[in-house]
Amino acid sequence: MRAEVREAVELLKKGDAAATNEALALLRDTVYSFSMRVCGHREDAEDTSQEVLLKSLPYLPRFANPQALGVWLYKVARNQCLMRRRRSKFAPARELALDALLPERAELEELLRHKGATPEAATLNSEQAERLRAAVLRMPPAYRLILVLHDIEELSSAEVAQVTGLREGTVRVRLHRARLFLRKELTKTPAARRSRREAARRTAQPGGEFRPSERCRKIFARLSDYLDGEIDRGTCEELEKHMSGCAPCEAFLSSLRATVQQCQQAGELDLRGEAQPLAAARSHIAKTRPGRKPGATAPDVQ
Repeated sequence: MRAEVREAVELLKKGDAAATNEALALLRDTVYSFSMRVCGHREDAEDTSQEVLLKSLPYLPRFANPQALGVWLYKVARNQCLMRRRRSKFAPARELALDALLPERAELEELLRHKGATPEAATLNSEQAERLRAAVLRMPPAYRLILVLHDIEELSSAEVAQVTGLREGTVRVRLHRARLFLRKELTKTPAARRSRREAARRTAQPGGEFRPSERCRKIFARLSDYLDGEIDRGTCEELEKHMSGCAPCEAFLSSLRATVQQCQQAGELDLRGEAQPLAAARSHIAKTRPGRKPGATAPDVQ
């Protein structure tokens, strides 16, 4: 769970107006950042963060646990984003097929030549950050939501399941495909395309063809679980034994790890400074969301 949520809970416990305002600012920033990445449009993100604050204000003092507050806030924000998406021009929902996201022979050869470090795991500069943001927004919304919650907002798979109402196994499947999609999108640079064409020409030559085995493809499908420590010890040892003797699998793992690292770094990027001032949301509370009586509990937003 993000440090901002934990800090907000501690501030809310103080109970005074100054601490509450500071907590609301932290939560506003958190919700806006999440909404900006999921909704994809600044206006929708601003409206969503305001709506979430309005809905949440009467219940915030009742949350003593940061995890509980974070999950509840993300549920409210998710629902607001979904309602806005139905009214906007967002890309239609579609399924990501695993086979379409796995590397071709030419790409594997390219990864081997570059030691698997594409995309680079270096600190994001502004240009890389913008490419990452654009790639995330091209992702089908159902997968984008999982990626943002897990890799950017730092929720566990179990917490993502609570927010989305999905089974944890479904969360893991969608997360892996979202990461593969992002990795593929980030490698669509002119230099990468030229390198891939050169690799394709080499593999077309006699003796130059490189074929991943069926076992390799099964390994590719488990790499996110491996990176996140979500597989049992026996399976982990079997996977590591295979990769220690399989350069393509090692290279692809390195490439996917670099993508995940970039995505996690995006959680530190400040997308929140453009949000509407908190006072703009608070000014409407008395008119649009009267507070509940003491003892009211947060509504079920699933």
